[in-house]
Amino acid sequence: MQVNGWERRVAHAEDDGTAERVRPQWGRRQGQICAACAAVVGVLLVCHGAVPNSGMRLGSLIESFLPWLGVVVVVLLGLALLRRSGVALVAVAAPVVAWVCLFGGLLLPEAQAGPRELVVVQHNVSDENRDPAGTARALARPEAGRRPDLIALQELVPSALPAYEKTLAAHYPHHAVRGTVGLWSRYPLSGARAVDVKPRGITESWRRALRAVVRTPHGDVAAYVAHLPSVRVRASGLASAWRDESAGLLGEAVGAERLRRAVLLGDLNGTVDDRGLAPLTSRLNVPERGFAFSFPAAFPVARIDQVMARSATVAHVRTLPATGSDHLPLAARIALH
Repeated sequence: MQVNGWERRVAHAEDDGTAERVRPQWGRRQGQICAACAAVVGVLLVCHGAVPNSGMRLGSLIESFLPWLGVVVVVLLGLALLRRSGVALVAVAAPVVAWVCLFGGLLLPEAQAGPRELVVVQHNVSDENRDPAGTARALARPEAGRRPDLIALQELVPSALPAYEKTLAAHYPHHAVRGTVGLWSRYPLSGARAVDVKPRGITESWRRALRAVVRTPHGDVAAYVAHLPSVRVRASGLASAWRDESAGLLGEAVGAERLRRAVLLGDLNGTVDDRGLAPLTSRLNVPERGFAFSFPAAFPVARIDQVMARSATVAHVRTLPATGSDHLPLAARIALH
């Protein structure tokens, strides 16, 4: 059996009585390694925007999973405590503070509902969903005595659309569908139209965004429903060029919106930390409470389904039970200003 260098060193140290000096040295080295790792994590949390995004789009890839660096921080903190390393504990404190500043607010309890709120549901229902009627019933189910005011759906295929229309009609008499996206509302809709967010590289018919005016009891709200192109993680990096281009087009449309209040509901195939969605996150408020990881439904690791708003606050977002889709539905409370 082969013996590595460390084992040989310890064996020799035990023979000559120096083991007690060797082990503390190795403990200090572990503490230094832990401190170095903590420094790297802290820099990524604070300066993730400085990571280059050309070529492999490494910046967007890191930002897509940025909250999960908290798991690394917890592991490093546990190692620092286990080794009783003061250097490591001091070093780990920095990423702990950085993570709490970035994401701690999402863990706070949900605030009390206000008098001028909309309850919305966002869901990519999947074009392979085998139970569209059951999915529609689940999305419209009342909670705390109240049904959602708006339901936004993506991947509406012609064969399933009648089931959604029929099931939702009783409680949502107003709806608009453009291409594969749709909006159902308890309140009247007007001015429904498609929004062009098709990247230049796509030549086939492609309608995946709409805009409509919702006439709520608290005033008109421009509602956008969108489904941006998918991204893929490959050996060459994150393939997100079409998604980024589409986000830019949607951002321009939202920026040109004349109504003061606007909400965006959609499968944006990106997290709010991903710079690829900056054309939207720079113009709209993102959720203040709740992580609500929505994809994949079997083991959600990221929230790529989004609810954003202008002249309004997305007070809380959470996931709903799984349907026949590979995404989890989201429910959100939007406080209108």
